[in-house]
Amino acid sequence: MIHAASGYSAEVTNVSVPEIEGGWALFLDLDGTLIDLAPAPDAVHVPSALIEDLSLLRQRLSGALAVVTGRARETADRLLAPLTLPGGFGHGAELRDATGRDLASGSIDAMPPSWIERIAHDTADWHGVLLETKPHGLALHYRAAPQYRDVAHAALRDLIAGHEDRFAVLPAHMAFEIRPRGATKARAVDLLMRDAPFSGRRPVFVGDDVTDEDGMAAARRLGGFGLHVGRDFTAGPAQVRAWIARAAARLPQEPLPHAKP
Repeated sequence: MIHAASGYSAEVTNVSVPEIEGGWALFLDLDGTLIDLAPAPDAVHVPSALIEDLSLLRQRLSGALAVVTGRARETADRLLAPLTLPGGFGHGAELRDATGRDLASGSIDAMPPSWIERIAHDTADWHGVLLETKPHGLALHYRAAPQYRDVAHAALRDLIAGHEDRFAVLPAHMAFEIRPRGATKARAVDLLMRDAPFSGRRPVFVGDDVTDEDGMAAARRLGGFGLHVGRDFTAGPAQVRAWIARAAARLPQEPLPHAKP
């Protein structure tokens, strides 16, 4: 099933990227991996064909397909609706297993609410800079105002001053983000791989950003590997979507796990 109308093409291939196998546990980043980046976080477009193919591929993998993203869980669910996938959200601060159960996040440090008020005040006159708040962090997007790159970085570093043991400032796509140090994409891989339908499978992590490297490292440590958009998928998210579409059409269907009541 190749969706040419949605930008999927059989020509968007790379012989160095292995085709998805039925014994994999697949962990997928969202922005810059499954969907194309946009000028603002709320401006992204999710092709309907992608939703269909993710749903089918999840069945082909007996449910062992997860999304691991910096987006908050609520936002990821809205973007991927009507799908509700297992995975890690907020870079692993929020976790949900394959049965739909939310896993405890008590070990993740909560960001002081005053930080949002402070950074909103400090950046109020930075036209073009967007403040994105999340349950466990925040981000400053400067794509529309690249002249604020350095001051945005400095502002967030000042914000966490004295708390560097618990929080970190990370680079993202034309943005900087505060993240609790305990929240990593490796955490999502490690915890999900302990239980069905992920356990016993070969973990494969696909991402495009610095935060995805932790997830790739976890996959390698557990006997799998990572694939990087830009390095392995040289045509970007369109190539990832075509890769998923091929597997959704090719692999035999497997039963999904039953959700717990």
